[in-house]
Amino acid sequence: MRYFHRTSLGIDQVLAEADRFFSPGRTAEPAARKRVFTSPTGRIGVTVTAEGGHYTLITIETDQMGESEADKHAKRFLATVHAKVEPGYELRGAF
Repeated sequence: MRYFHRTSLGIDQVLAEADRFFSPGRTAEPAARKRVFTSPTGRIGVTVTAEGGHYTLITIETDQMGESEADKHAKRFLATVHAKVEPGYELRGAF
């Protein structure tokens, strides 16, 4: 599955948040603007690119189909990034 999110956070901030969010219990493969996290539940790839000068585009890919645990973690990460930009945003959902 592939998920996208545009944010006003900088590239370095998004990558630092990905490292903090995914790293516990996962093996990380860092690169300049990409991280790949691997665990028994699957592989999650996070890629960030500058978009339009003021935004950062986050692309998350999982190696699972449908609503797997890896997909739930990916969506929860995007919601966490959203909450960093808008502190009043309430994280909800079963992910």
